Amino acid sequence: MPDPLVKLLVDIRACRLCEAHLPHGPRPVLQASATSRLLLVAQAPGRKVHASGVPFDDVSGERLREWLGIDRATFYDAQRIAIVPRGFCFPGSGRAGDLPPRAECAPAWHPRLLPMLTKVALTLAIGQYAQVGALGASRGASLTDTVRDWRTHLDNGILPLPHPSPRNRPWVMRNPWFEKELLPTLRERVAALLAD
Repeated sequence: MPDPLVKLLVDIRACRLCEAHLPHGPRPVLQASATSRLLLVAQAPGRKVHASGVPFDDVSGERLREWLGIDRATFYDAQRIAIVPRGFCFPGSGRAGDLPPRAECAPAWHPRLLPMLTKVALTLAIGQYAQVGALGASRGASLTDTVRDWRTHLDNGILPLPHPSPRNRPWVMRNPWFEKELLPTLRERVAALLAD
């Protein structure tokens, strides 16, 4: 009998739910395993990730790996790290960057997928859309408020992060506590989780 998680991942990768709304066509991108200890809930793949089919295979991914203190091989080890965006396909580009994740995706797949990731000990909610899904009403009035309150959320196993896009460099510069206080704790937690 096939593994239910493996079957679900096959079904997700074959999804065409939003096909009519995707200017570049569907190409669901994610990674997960029943043994994943760290869960990255992001927004949606960008244009480069859509082309490669590899999550965070871009400048944002390089920066995220730097924040986590891990190399590419570790990052792409699905046995240890699950990467599950709110939208699995590239939604297209708007005037100010990529469009938001398609609203149909997470409700269709997350309730089936996330409960199967029973070994996850820490969830990183990366960006505003991921924080809406992961934190609901407990998030702050803004992304800055939510990330600034990271200690409270960490007590619940969720760590909110800004998106690692180069567009957010000014945000990091305006909020020096992020690199001084949050990132060292993030790296320590990730190292401990992945060493188990």
